[in-house]
Amino acid sequence: MKVAIFGLGYVGFTAMCCIAKDGHSVIGFDVNESKVEAINQGRCPIVEPDLDELLAEGLAEGRLQAYTQIGDRLADCELAIVCVGTPSAPDGSHNMTHIAEVSRQIAAAIEPTRAMPLTVVYRSTFRPGTIEGLIAPIFQAELGKEAERLIELVYNPEFLRESSAVKDYFAPPKIVIGTHDGRPSECLEILNRDIDAPTFHVRFGEAELTKFVDNTWHAVKVSYANEIGRVCLQLGLSATQVHEIFVSDTKLNISPYYTRPGGAFGGSCLPKDVRALQSIAADCGAGTPVVDALLRSNEAHKYRLFQLATQGLQPGASILLAGLAFKARTDDLRESPNVDLARALLREGYALDIFDPAIDATKLVGANLGYTYTQLPTLSRLLVSRETVKTKRYDRVIAANATVRQLTLPDDQDVIDLGALA
Repeated sequence: MKVAIFGLGYVGFTAMCCIAKDGHSVIGFDVNESKVEAINQGRCPIVEPDLDELLAEGLAEGRLQAYTQIGDRLADCELAIVCVGTPSAPDGSHNMTHIAEVSRQIAAAIEPTRAMPLTVVYRSTFRPGTIEGLIAPIFQAELGKEAERLIELVYNPEFLRESSAVKDYFAPPKIVIGTHDGRPSECLEILNRDIDAPTFHVRFGEAELTKFVDNTWHAVKVSYANEIGRVCLQLGLSATQVHEIFVSDTKLNISPYYTRPGGAFGGSCLPKDVRALQSIAADCGAGTPVVDALLRSNEAHKYRLFQLATQGLQPGASILLAGLAFKARTDDLRESPNVDLARALLREGYALDIFDPAIDATKLVGANLGYTYTQLPTLSRLLVSRETVKTKRYDRVIAANATVRQLTLPDDQDVIDLGALA
């Protein structure tokens, strides 16, 4: 097939490279000219394991190309996948500006003489009712009575974790296909034919709600585990041993994932989708006190980790923060709790260095760039190299994520591991 991808962020760019790897021809679209230029020159716009190799392979085989303008490039495409951002609005709901605009652009680019419908798949996260209440009317307004013949709308949420996105693409926990009547989509069947995973064919609404349910549950698990971790810290107990006992019960306690006391949750999905689910619940009159408490619990945990990280230090003490991104080996800083920690350390007057080799302050783009420089405008001056770390002696090293494993530290170095709470 020939596939178009709209929005070349983490989800869209990963899909672009993986779909090309599967042998399809892929064209990608993004409004960021520098990002498009970088992709066409073989430079990944994000840091994610295995994507450099997949991009190089796709370009070498002529299966992959990026553009800023649609033009007539959809004429021979069978499938278009929308992966643009849905950031949080001031009231916690999703801002649908990008979704509406890209839908309008796709509709305007569809030739009325198409012999076969274009399957337009949405992977962006948005509330139930969006396809039928917002997206379908946009196509109907542009295409009129021909809309039903010219397009097929599908909702297909992604389940990619940063730092393992490529592996997750080819081996997802499940595949969810949402259509108007819950029947399979031929183009999606072809796209996923080599992926072995439980597949659910449902209506739009059930598919649209899937990511909210998943991500809010992950947030519940993280927050619960961290609340237990705080109790253990306050009582002088071993959170590690308590966790070991808890996860040994694989019959009732489900699994160890997202239940280990450690860092606060963050990233581009969990906080945003928890806020959006709160908005949905408020709109429909559902009482969700546990969900409503998640973000407050997460903020309380950030503050407790700051206390733990600075315990016993005098103002002005030198600190190395190992790991700034939400996850090690990625450069996504959006709503990273480690950015909040860095801000708190600077505000309280500590001499801060940050070691995170996956982050190049000059290469951040889009929402990642905007968030970083509103939250941590001095980032470029704070980042230090491995060589610099070797030459300095710090009063404390804060291990914020697995990035610390890339350092060889003195045996007597004072290290606080925020991922352990031992």
